[in-house]
Amino acid sequence: MSVQDQTAATTTVDATEAPAEVTHGVLLTDVAASKVKSLLEQEGRDDLRLRVGVQPGGCSGLIYQLYFDERTLDGDLVRDFDGVEVVVDRMSSPYLEGATIDFADTIEKQGFTIDNPNAGSSCACGDSFS
Repeated sequence: MSVQDQTAATTTVDATEAPAEVTHGVLLTDVAASKVKSLLEQEGRDDLRLRVGVQPGGCSGLIYQLYFDERTLDGDLVRDFDGVEVVVDRMSSPYLEGATIDFADTIEKQGFTIDNPNAGSSCACGDSFS
């Protein structure tokens, strides 16, 4: 094969293509996304995103953080769910990989819930895990 043939067979990569965006593995159910949208509409804000994280604390070692945030910090992982941005910091991401955030509105329970396959155990109140 000649040099020309080898050059023609080489695949070119377009340097102008944007790199793939890094996202996290947290899932937001449709019910939870609707509730987040409703809360944001009540606040009259369209610049907020749902931040999910973990921090040391609680009976079992780690507690969840779930709140609205207008900031995007260096290293944040972002994923969009039908117009609702969910942000996870890099430190929390491994602890939340595969977790599902839902919203319950029943007589027994009202609020956001997190089903996390990485939680080996949790405390009796359900606010922390390890």
